[in-house]
Amino acid sequence: MPLPEAPSRDELTSHLVRTRIAGDVATPRENNLSHYRKLANGDRHYWLGLELGDRWADEQDVLAVMAERCGVNDDPDYRTGQDTIDPELTLAALDRAAAELRKAAEGRSRVLFATGHPGALLDMHGTLATALRAAGCDIVRTPLGVFADEGVIVQFQGVAVYERGASLWHTHSPEPMAGVLHGLEQAGEPLPDLVVADHGWAGRAAQHGLTTVGFADCNDPALFLGEAEGTLEVTVPLDDHVVDPRFYEPMTAYLLSAAGLTG
Repeated sequence: MPLPEAPSRDELTSHLVRTRIAGDVATPRENNLSHYRKLANGDRHYWLGLELGDRWADEQDVLAVMAERCGVNDDPDYRTGQDTIDPELTLAALDRAAAELRKAAEGRSRVLFATGHPGALLDMHGTLATALRAAGCDIVRTPLGVFADEGVIVQFQGVAVYERGASLWHTHSPEPMAGVLHGLEQAGEPLPDLVVADHGWAGRAAQHGLTTVGFADCNDPALFLGEAEGTLEVTVPLDDHVVDPRFYEPMTAYLLSAAGLTG
């Protein structure tokens, strides 16, 4: 199915809010604050493959970055209820992500796509991979037989995903990306010039020193902290699993248009 025509910024803003990709999102404030606290307390599950040390040991510092870069409520006394993602911040990050895609296309770069949210974001990543391949980029093929977390890494439309028990799994783990990068190095293949991913896939790639564009929800603060520290190039704030993956199609069309990858 072809993508819809690329929306204008105003049209995309309305769409993001209407589908709750941004604006009043489904993730409650209590869940956000719980994740910020666990990250600050050193729970590495919430570090998403980044090495944050003790730099974010104060959860109020984490909240401040999330308010600035994601658009959650900045009031530390707001503890329960609805939380938000600022659609203007989503659009600004999409523009920065498009600039990285454009740069990759112009340089015919080697690009790796991966998602920990195959039930929602696989089609978006696959569409971007197809467009970059058509522009002359080398879309990384993951080595065969890469195992992690009792599962195996497979690819669809050029996008690496985690499979276990004949099913694709939602995962925040950085180990699948660590396995892919190790497999490439063992095979003597060059590492990617650009990684486009989410969750631990993005965090571990950025920690490895690779230029990384990440996508993250408001309850996953690590990638935003990584962007604030300069480890990730871009982190796009969005609800990463809305009720229908087709809701991401206008956003994908906008990204392709802004990157000059249409036609």
